[in-house]
Amino acid sequence: MHLGRYFVTMISKAIFDTKVLKVNPLSIHFSPTAHLDGSLPTITDPETEAALLEAAKIIRDTDETVAFPTETVYGLGGSALNDNSVLSIYKAKNRPSDNPLITHISSIDQLNRKIFNQAHSYGASLSDNIPAIYRPLISNLWPGPLTILLPVPLSNHNTLSKLTTADQSTFAVRIPANPVARALIALSDTPIAAPSANASTRPSPTLASHVYHDLNGKIPMILDGGACNVGVESTVVDGLCNPPMLLRPGGFTYEEIIELGGEAWSLCKVENKKTVEKGEKVRTPGMKYRHYSPSAKVILLVPDTSDANNNKKENQMKSLNRMIKSEIQADKTVNKIAILTSLKLQDSDLQSQIVEDSDFSSKTFIIERLGRTGEEIQANLFAALRKVDEIDNVDLIFVEGTNEDGEGLAVMNRLRKAAANNCILF
Repeated sequence: MHLGRYFVTMISKAIFDTKVLKVNPLSIHFSPTAHLDGSLPTITDPETEAALLEAAKIIRDTDETVAFPTETVYGLGGSALNDNSVLSIYKAKNRPSDNPLITHISSIDQLNRKIFNQAHSYGASLSDNIPAIYRPLISNLWPGPLTILLPVPLSNHNTLSKLTTADQSTFAVRIPANPVARALIALSDTPIAAPSANASTRPSPTLASHVYHDLNGKIPMILDGGACNVGVESTVVDGLCNPPMLLRPGGFTYEEIIELGGEAWSLCKVENKKTVEKGEKVRTPGMKYRHYSPSAKVILLVPDTSDANNNKKENQMKSLNRMIKSEIQADKTVNKIAILTSLKLQDSDLQSQIVEDSDFSSKTFIIERLGRTGEEIQANLFAALRKVDEIDNVDLIFVEGTNEDGEGLAVMNRLRKAAANNCILF
């Protein structure tokens, strides 16, 4: 199949009566070795089991897709072994085909059987198809929000759809920790290609309602397993190059990769490209095209770590006031403004110096707290962007950024893309 870049044009008429089925993650139980040997879960809630079996049948036996929760964000899944299923993902999202997909597996046994087309033989190690450099990481971080790049199997063994890899020599794979995701993959016994379950370029979904907002009528089913606890996509690493690279920051921090990866990862580099050249292939999702963007304009306030002024807080508020006035003067249609705060902006300061400013008397301000720790900010980020954009219908969004250590690296990666690099030192 020729895999030149294309976009699948969405039709306006709904194709599906999208079902939303509640599932209970707490009713799903795996053995401690299930992510290795592929043993199936036990499910104590009959409604959850029925919903998962129905979804598994769609994945295994049709060309259609299912949206489901992972620990990172909701995914839109189809069989990674079926070209038509992968095409259904691209169609529902209106996603460009040269943006590769991550393949989700329930166990290393499934990886060997279904992708490398190898039955386990006596004396062989389950990890034979995984380069040694990854083994310390996956022993500590799988199941979980870690994606690794593996060489595509030789053509006489490979069963993976080339549409998942954008016809490249590597493919991205992970074992999710969320029990709903793991159970769906295990019960279907099918590796699932799954990007985030949102319309292309929109903020990633962390609730089933976010998925429904974007994809109602475009997919047959959404499994509603509640809120995603991590809140940003998985960390993607490439151990096939020297030195190894962190291609996309995510649910595990760079510091955790260094600490748990062993000596081979001590020199791990971080991919820091801001743009991708026309025609350049990318090895992982999130490196190309507009991403995570609300409809409203987003301005990212980047912490100015070089500013040693004792009156920094006061200067920040004056600076924010000036920025808002400048945006209002430039665009007379701006009436509703959201300010998403994290570590430093305080509600009382915003109230006294922004909301109560007489120049803004005709404007409406909505203030949302992202959180006070890296974990909280990361978990709340996409939901807050969607709330102010889709529910509050604001015209302009200011987001207070954070330092780029720990979870801050992934947070700022997503925010720079959401703001289309419209960033101001603050």
